Amino acid sequence: MTQPIVHIFPCLQDNYGLLIHDPATGETATIDTPDAGTILAAAEAKGWKITQIWNTHWHQDHAGGNAEIVAATGAKVVGPQEVDRIATVPDRVLHEGDTVKLGSVTANILETPGHTLGHIVYHIPAAKIAFVGDTLFALGCGRLFEGTPGQMWSSMSKLRALPDDTVVYCAHEYTASNAAFALSVDAENKDLIAYADDVKAKRAKGLATVPTTVGREKAANPFMRANDPKLQAFVGHAGDEVATFAEVRERKNKF
Repeated sequence: MTQPIVHIFPCLQDNYGLLIHDPATGETATIDTPDAGTILAAAEAKGWKITQIWNTHWHQDHAGGNAEIVAATGAKVVGPQEVDRIATVPDRVLHEGDTVKLGSVTANILETPGHTLGHIVYHIPAAKIAFVGDTLFALGCGRLFEGTPGQMWSSMSKLRALPDDTVVYCAHEYTASNAAFALSVDAENKDLIAYADDVKAKRAKGLATVPTTVGREKAANPFMRANDPKLQAFVGHAGDEVATFAEVRERKNKF
């Protein structure tokens, strides 16, 4: 497999557009479709033609541009069944354990319910890349609009199990506010303090804080650390990972 190229660029207010390109075959996929015009322009600027749409979940800022991009490019759509809530049914519905190919690139599908019930992640082991949509953010995680804390912690645990050097592309630039919250529940975490300082410096220069890595999030992201005894004790749920995750998520909702 030729190493794929990932192009990240801002979309809408705080989304990221993501294109993945296989140099060996010229195929290109857009990860979700937050803003069709911006995505098509980004692909054109690169000299790439979008041949596939990889949806992570059904929300408007992730599947709302499907029809326009399909009309412009003829791209095939893959994703969870739930995408049919706002767009046509994907050409191929994906489930846990499935694989999807982009030329010579193969992605494994992980089901990560919590933000929505059908949310999926695209993991490309050979390239050490994961496209996580709104399940995991840099120093954060998605709101539980449809799923339960238990489901979301299970999803976090799947992502924790990926190799530490996996490069994680999430869908929003939320990291500065996430860092402020994380410090409120894990203030003595040296990895978090260093991470938060780095985020502050990057945002002051207008730089993106995405992508991140699995290892960095495991060390500093409280939503990936509900199994940590110190965090459990701090939020009052010693020995209970799910209750700790639920408490941290509820605190973030009110932060």
